[in-house]
Amino acid sequence: PKVPMAISGNIGPRSDGYVPDLVMAAKEAQEYHQAQIAAFHAAGADIVTAATLNYINEGIGIVMAARQIGIPVILSFTVETNGCIITGESIQTVIESVDKETSGGPAYYMINCAHPTHFVSSLKESSDPSWRGRIGGIRANASKLSHAELDEAPTLDEGDPVEFGADYRELIELLPNANVFGGCCGTDHRHVLQIRLSCLKHFMEKKKS
Repeated sequence: PKVPMAISGNIGPRSDGYVPDLVMAAKEAQEYHQAQIAAFHAAGADIVTAATLNYINEGIGIVMAARQIGIPVILSFTVETNGCIITGESIQTVIESVDKETSGGPAYYMINCAHPTHFVSSLKESSDPSWRGRIGGIRANASKLSHAELDEAPTLDEGDPVEFGADYRELIELLPNANVFGGCCGTDHRHVLQIRLSCLKHFMEKKKS
């Protein structure tokens, strides 16, 4: 059967996704990313996804650029082992800040390039869980190592695919609107299979209830 497919033009941060050594104001970020977003729009992309973002203003600028060009945008931030982005803000603060400055501009948010155990506690601890409904996808790392440790690692850490899948099951329970799932650094077909099995089991049980 024919299944609608969305084509995403994917962009990354201006500087290192693990170390924001070049921090821009929102307006500067808008101007920097505008040309690439415009090129995706002209080429027929349905949406733009900005991944591995690590500070708030770059996300705001990307939303401003996408809005001016007229294309929907997804923002995906990466977090450290404490569940916060490298500049210290929690994922809740990131989402609420970007939404406030852009009037809820992103289609939805994602978390990528961090292991599920790095941010699951942050999802659980909030006294107001409504912001979690803005998270629409997860693309996690296979490794539990920190970004700094991964940068220095001599070999690729593949983690445990079965445990990885189980971690996704826990995340799905906390994220009612998440429907985009995949892997980031260190993952391969084994991890994706375990994600599929976990998601399938969750959604089948949800359908029965």
